[in-house]
Amino acid sequence: MAVVEVRRNPTREVRIGTIAIGAGHPIAPQSMTATHTADVEATLEQVNALHAAGAGVVRIAVDSKKDAAALPAIRAGTAANLAIDLQENYRLAGDVAPHVDKLRYNPGHLYHHEREKPWKEKVTFIAEVAAANDCALRVGVNCGSVDPAKKEQFAPDDSIGPMLASALEHCELLDSLGFTRYCVSLKDSDPQKVIDVNRRFAEQRPDVPLHLGVTEAGMPPDGIIKTRIAFEQLISRGIGDTVRVSLTVPNADKPEEIAAANQILADIAAGRVRSVVDYGLSTLNIISCPSCSRVENEAFIDLAKQVKEMTAYAAEHAITIAVMGCRVNGPGETDDADLGLWCGPNHVNLKKGSAELGAFSYDAILPRLKDELDKLIAARAVTT
Repeated sequence: MAVVEVRRNPTREVRIGTIAIGAGHPIAPQSMTATHTADVEATLEQVNALHAAGAGVVRIAVDSKKDAAALPAIRAGTAANLAIDLQENYRLAGDVAPHVDKLRYNPGHLYHHEREKPWKEKVTFIAEVAAANDCALRVGVNCGSVDPAKKEQFAPDDSIGPMLASALEHCELLDSLGFTRYCVSLKDSDPQKVIDVNRRFAEQRPDVPLHLGVTEAGMPPDGIIKTRIAFEQLISRGIGDTVRVSLTVPNADKPEEIAAANQILADIAAGRVRSVVDYGLSTLNIISCPSCSRVENEAFIDLAKQVKEMTAYAAEHAITIAVMGCRVNGPGETDDADLGLWCGPNHVNLKKGSAELGAFSYDAILPRLKDELDKLIAARAVTT
């Protein structure tokens, strides 16, 4: 496995299958499959391709009993260290844990099932299942799906505060349960916010290993550049124990995420750190999520490319366009964009900020997006 050792903060060790992160262990790159998990053959092909490319951990999404039922065969067909994304159904932990090395849950998604049950009971269940099955945990906090109770405690324009508070609260609970074999991730599509929230977390919990990533980074090369900015600033300060470069690429090209991660880590280790810029430049910013098994129509990949090409004429305008591939994170993670698209099986939902503008076919969405972009540019010209 090709990983690069970089000197960093002395976090505690967390073992994930055959590797360990934190405590001076090499920073491990990881990725996530983009296949439908129930398709064992396709999923195994991608898992093994990512493992061969050097992934220390390969994450798989499990969103149903059918997905969970595929795991024994997947486990039998690979030597990769497997992590499971529990998505919205925390109770699936009991079905999947015997076959994997790590469980990942999102605090904001714990509210989608059994809403009357306190979240602490759900986390206790997950931790007990992990301990009984020799699994590590990741507390995965994401900008687009933050714990709603935490969001209410902060100003509407403060996206970092709720993320940080949620992560610290879950760490405190896991520690109180005697379960310390966990890491934390705090992800945003804005590299500067990723830098800020991870620095603040590391100041308060320097013992907890951190999984670094810029979510919805987009297509290469822009997605790699955004991620590089965050990684250079954090890893050079000793922050970060495992990393993912999230790119919008076709399924067959997912190993590019591992290659990009290894290149960034190698450059940092060799001192080839580029001058860091503020990514909030007065230019067009297109964010798009990494292709994963939640994507219900692979036309999303082509659409992301088409959006980038079509909007090139607006390159000098400070406008953010988000292109999301699924209904799980898409609705929330497009709220902060000026214009947002989240894709379903047959239609693309268009938003202006948090306002829904309607659902359009994949063939009709680009002209409609251009119309809204032109209106936005014209409106801003009047006010400047």
